[in-house]
Amino acid sequence: MKRFVIVGTQWGDEGKGKITDFLAQDADVVVRFQGGNNAGHTVVFDNQKHSLHLLPSGILNPKIVNVMANGMVINPKALIEELKKVNNYQLKISDRAHIVLPYHIDLDGANERSKGKLNIGTTHKGIGPTYTDKAARIGMRMATFVSKTLFSSKLKKLIEVKNNELLKYDIKPLSYKKILNEYQVYANEIRPFVEDTSVYLNRAIEKDLKILFEGAQGVLLCLDHGTYPYVTSSSPTAAAVPLNTGIAPWLIDGAIGVTKAYTTRVGAGPLPSEIEGELAEQIRITGNEFGTTTGRPRRIGWLDTVVLRHTKRVSGLTYLAVTLLDVLTGIDPIKVVTGYELNGKVIDTIPAEINDFSACKPITIETPGWQEDITKVKTFAELPKQAQVYLNLIESIVGVPIGLFSVGPDRNQTILLKKFVEEQS
Repeated sequence: MKRFVIVGTQWGDEGKGKITDFLAQDADVVVRFQGGNNAGHTVVFDNQKHSLHLLPSGILNPKIVNVMANGMVINPKALIEELKKVNNYQLKISDRAHIVLPYHIDLDGANERSKGKLNIGTTHKGIGPTYTDKAARIGMRMATFVSKTLFSSKLKKLIEVKNNELLKYDIKPLSYKKILNEYQVYANEIRPFVEDTSVYLNRAIEKDLKILFEGAQGVLLCLDHGTYPYVTSSSPTAAAVPLNTGIAPWLIDGAIGVTKAYTTRVGAGPLPSEIEGELAEQIRITGNEFGTTTGRPRRIGWLDTVVLRHTKRVSGLTYLAVTLLDVLTGIDPIKVVTGYELNGKVIDTIPAEINDFSACKPITIETPGWQEDITKVKTFAELPKQAQVYLNLIESIVGVPIGLFSVGPDRNQTILLKKFVEEQS
C-alpha cells in the first residue's frame, strides 16, 4: 500500500499515534483528517513521551510533511501552544478547516451541564459547537481567520450572535475587542502554514508519494456509525478521508485498524464487555489508561470482537494492529466477547438504538493467559504459546489478518508481521 488510513477500531485511545509514528518513518506525508484538540495521541520514542492533540503524528520527524486537512476543527490558541513543543517540522494547514473560538468552548460546557446526568461526556473543548456552526453555515474557516481584511468583521458579527446564545445560559457576554486582539496574533503566526491542502495532496499523489491518513477517536465514536448519541461530531472512519481531505476515494489503497488487546472507553455510553473492580484497576494502571487530553480514567473491558467486526464492515480494514498486548501478562484466563444477548436472542451486531445496546449482555469465550514478560520480544515466535494463540484467535474471529502488534509504548517495541507498506525506492 502507498496511501492508507490508520483507523481506531474501538472508542478511541487505541494507540493510533504510536502505530502512525512507527509506520510513518519512511512516509512522505502524514495527514490528520478530522477532529480537534478533544483528542490526543501519545508517541513514545527513546523513552521520551510526546502528547499530541491537534498536530499529526509525523510532526516529530523533520522529513515528513504534516497536513491538517479541511475536515478538522482547529483551536488556534491550542495549536500555537502545541507548536512551541516541537521544532524542525513541516506543516500545512487547510484553508477550509474550521476555527474553534472561545464561545464554542463556553457553549460546549453549558450544553453539557444543561443535560445533567444525560450528558455525553465531552472534553469541553468546543468541538461539537464548532461542527454545529459548520453544518449551520455560520462557522469561520481558516481562510477567513488568517485574512487581514475579513477576520475582524466576520468575528464581530459572530460574537453578536453567540453572545445572545450565551445569555440563555446566564454566561457573561464575550468581549469582541479582547478576542480580536488576542486572535489576530494567532492568525499572524498561523498564516504562513495555510494553503489549499487538497491541491497539495493531489499533487503529492501525482508524484507517487507515500501518504498516511490518521483520524482522531475511533469508529465507535463516528457520528453516523458509532454508538449514537455517545459519539463525536465527525467521522473517524476510512470512508471519511476523501471528503475531509479533498481526494478521490479510489486513491486510497487500504486501512489499518488499530485495536488494543482489550477494550477501553472514556466517558458515558454502553460498554458491554466492561470489567470492574481489582482486575479493571490492574489493567488501568499497567496500561496507563488515563486520557491524553483530560487525564480521565478510562473504563476497561475485554476485547470485543463484535465491535471489531462492526468497524471492519463500516470502515473497511485491510490489516489489524494490536497494541498493549503486554498489559495482559499475568491475567489468566483472558476473555473475548464474541456476541451479545439481547432480549433472549443472540446477536453479533451492534444495535442502532442506544437503549438496546445498553441492554446487551456479552457472550464470551476464554483462552489461557501467560505469565512471561513479553516487553522485549522481537518476533511472533518469541511470544509465549498462549499469547500466540490469543493473537491467532483475534485474527480468526474478526476475519482480518494481524499486520503488526506492540508489546510496549516505545517505537522499537512494535513487531511487524506483514510487509504491507510499500517501501521507498
